[in-house]
Amino acid sequence: MVDRLPWFERGFPTGLPAHLLPVIVERLRGTPARLADRLAGVPDAVLTRRGDGPWSIQENVGHLLDLEPLWRQRIGDLARKRGELAVADLTNRRTHEANHNAVPLGGILTAFRTDRGALVRELETFPEDGMSFTATHPRLKRY
Repeated sequence: MVDRLPWFERGFPTGLPAHLLPVIVERLRGTPARLADRLAGVPDAVLTRRGDGPWSIQENVGHLLDLEPLWRQRIGDLARKRGELAVADLTNRRTHEANHNAVPLGGILTAFRTDRGALVRELETFPEDGMSFTATHPRLKRY
């Protein structure tokens, strides 16, 4: 098994060229379908069980849904040429309070597909003159 690096210890590439945006958008567009495919047929008891981590599989999926407004806000930040991106709630309060294990996975996946579709549409219509603008990431303190 591969050791997983904790989220806050991960590094992320910056300065990607604008011509990669269609590739990134396709990855984003396909996430709901990949989730639905991977989780089809997984028993509810497995989906909602908290193993070694703080969240269950279903809570992790719900967390992706919970983050969609942040991504859309950050796209707006870039469109408005704001110097720093919106700050994330690093406590993940929304996910902790959502009780994602108490709702059917299908509802979470449907909502995620809808919200992710809106995000993809925003990216597809993002003005080309804004593609080269950069803003500081509030936690990483880099462009």
